[in-house]
Amino acid sequence: MTSQPFDPETRAHLEAQAKAAAPWDPSWPLTRQRQAWEDQCKSARARRPDRLMVEDLAVEAIHVRIYRPPGEHPKPGVLYAHGGGWTMGSCETHDDLCAELADQADVVVVCFDYRLAPEHPHPAQVEDALTVLDWMKSSGRAIGIDPTHIMAAGDSAGGQVAAGLALALKRDGGPRLRGLVLINPAVGADTGTMSYREHASSPALSRDEMIECLAALLGPKGSANWSDPTGVPNMAKDVSGLPPTFITVAAHDPLHDDGVIFAEKLKAAGVAVHLREEPALAHSYWRSRHHSKAAMAGFRAIADAVRHHAHEGALQPC
Repeated sequence: MTSQPFDPETRAHLEAQAKAAAPWDPSWPLTRQRQAWEDQCKSARARRPDRLMVEDLAVEAIHVRIYRPPGEHPKPGVLYAHGGGWTMGSCETHDDLCAELADQADVVVVCFDYRLAPEHPHPAQVEDALTVLDWMKSSGRAIGIDPTHIMAAGDSAGGQVAAGLALALKRDGGPRLRGLVLINPAVGADTGTMSYREHASSPALSRDEMIECLAALLGPKGSANWSDPTGVPNMAKDVSGLPPTFITVAAHDPLHDDGVIFAEKLKAAGVAVHLREEPALAHSYWRSRHHSKAAMAGFRAIADAVRHHAHEGALQPC
């Protein structure tokens, strides 16, 4: 796509966040980096919509956080996989995103703390997604979910987890999800694409960071994980039968081409897909939605996609 200059409102927000953030040192132990990011996200996140009911539970030792709008009847469920390069992130770092998606799409969002790499490399994250999905199907009615209306969504690394989940279900002959919503998804392992080269030092994510994250998830280069489609969805030879999929990519993001390649693969296989491109935005632009008109428009498109997938089982009208 032809990009536009980087959105000045998003740039100003990122600069303000950088000034307000506590000191950060990439040489810190990973546990300290994780906590520092948790603290930064907590201090910057938006307030949850008042009408939501929020509950924390454990599903076979996996922490899940449930965001439920009011209403007597069961609502569609959204299994949400957070981003963070597979090495960081949690329900805490994505709390406001999940809360606003639940509120705007009128769905029950279930965010889950999957095991993190490198302590737990692939396929731990997809296995955890399968565990939580099974629980949503078997016990969903107790938390207000219609178990026949379940979809998956995720951003960045979480986009890989969501897509990997759909491919694992296809591999195992399991039931198809109602839909997929993938936000700036990290669904490839080729760091030599044009977007990786042109946006190696993107404002929100760098190529070097992604190289480290992929190694943490997949292990030594050339090992089996690098060709496993549930770990690298763009390696899938057959994606037919996957659910309708909405993918959003940003022009100033090294992961832009990952999402485009996956969308083209789905389209070629006859899967209904809607690719939305944000010409003036960068990775994780949704974090700037309350500070940037362009980022808010992108976030509303995501919420609309979740609503249509969950309630209608189809892509939203273009």
